[in-house]
Amino acid sequence: MAEITAQLVKQLRERTGAAMMECKTALTEAHGDLAEAEVVLRKRGIASAGKKSSRVTKQGLIASYIHPGGQLGVLIEVNCESDFVARTDDFITMVHDLAMHIAAADPQFIRKEEVTPATLEKERDIQKARALAEGKPEKVVDKIVEGRLAKYYEEVCLYEQPFVKENTLSVDQYIKTKIAKLGENITVTRFVRFKVGDAVTE
Repeated sequence: MAEITAQLVKQLRERTGAAMMECKTALTEAHGDLAEAEVVLRKRGIASAGKKSSRVTKQGLIASYIHPGGQLGVLIEVNCESDFVARTDDFITMVHDLAMHIAAADPQFIRKEEVTPATLEKERDIQKARALAEGKPEKVVDKIVEGRLAKYYEEVCLYEQPFVKENTLSVDQYIKTKIAKLGENITVTRFVRFKVGDAVTE
């Protein structure tokens, strides 16, 4: 039996979106075999979040979060498939937590697919110039740039960011754990973040 390490649990969690304890239990059952543990989770229906991702989400909630002091606020729309799920405590808490995350982490986009080509090109040029200025060899610069772009996505895209309440999970993985638990597709549709003074021009 393979040793069930934290890294193995994390790997299974990333592949399935299942909760940490469920992953650990499945790995124990599967004697540390990752592929077998995934099968165990599938049989329980926990790893089905991916299959639900194409389902239409027309219900949901619009929620707000105002940071203490009233200088920072977020308005967010999160959708699910049914009004029933939208009214559950789990869903309401998740929406509030996502609004709070946006207040703290200041994402610019929801998903990395939404980063505009112009923004991406600009960032690529910046990172290339930076790598060359650091004296990196020309032949490895492109590889360095791609690595830094992955980091850039983590900084500016909501789904790629480490979730503020549990930073071992990305926001995407956190949402997948809720999809698995609630049994419906869930998507963040839009958000806006207000900070006092941001709209003021010189």
